Amino acid sequence: MKRLLDFVVASISFVILLPVLAVIAVAVRVSIGAPVLFRQQRPGKGGRSFELLKFRTMTNAVGSDGRPLPDERRLGRIGAMLRELSLDELPELINVIKGDMSLVGPRPLLIQYLDRYTPQQARRHEVKPGITGWAQINGRNAISWDERFALDVWYVDHHSLRLDAKILLITVKKVFTREGITQPGHATMPEFTGPGS
Repeated sequence: MKRLLDFVVASISFVILLPVLAVIAVAVRVSIGAPVLFRQQRPGKGGRSFELLKFRTMTNAVGSDGRPLPDERRLGRIGAMLRELSLDELPELINVIKGDMSLVGPRPLLIQYLDRYTPQQARRHEVKPGITGWAQINGRNAISWDERFALDVWYVDHHSLRLDAKILLITVKKVFTREGITQPGHATMPEFTGPGS
């Protein structure tokens, strides 16, 4: 049932939002450049990787040493606005339609984090990752990694269609209040280096 609802809701939402997606794509192309979409391998259910799709929010600017500048310095005005409103996440509707993701679940993080989780934290991969989740409506990027993973595992143990509906409704409110978008000094969150980070 969850997969069917994911497919139907994501498909309808994608069609309705096509004009918005087109406007964002043009804005990203003009202000940040090509490519418009950010593509990256992320771990899904069972730790199996898939290609995540998002709108680009950062430039390719590098320092004098040729290395990319810190995220917060590559995040331009358009990119910051897209993140504040979570509009950069809209292409993930395609990931939901394809079955790589769900509308609700633990956020898909970086591949290199896989071997840094404790066995308990790794349980976040027992369900499909989501566009939004329990951790996103309970602090988002303003909480610690340990708190975030505890919330992810709580969702794994308690997920239901009713809880998903509640999370989706609260997510809409959180987007407009722009709560928990970043941690001080970071574009989103600092790197997860292991338990206690």
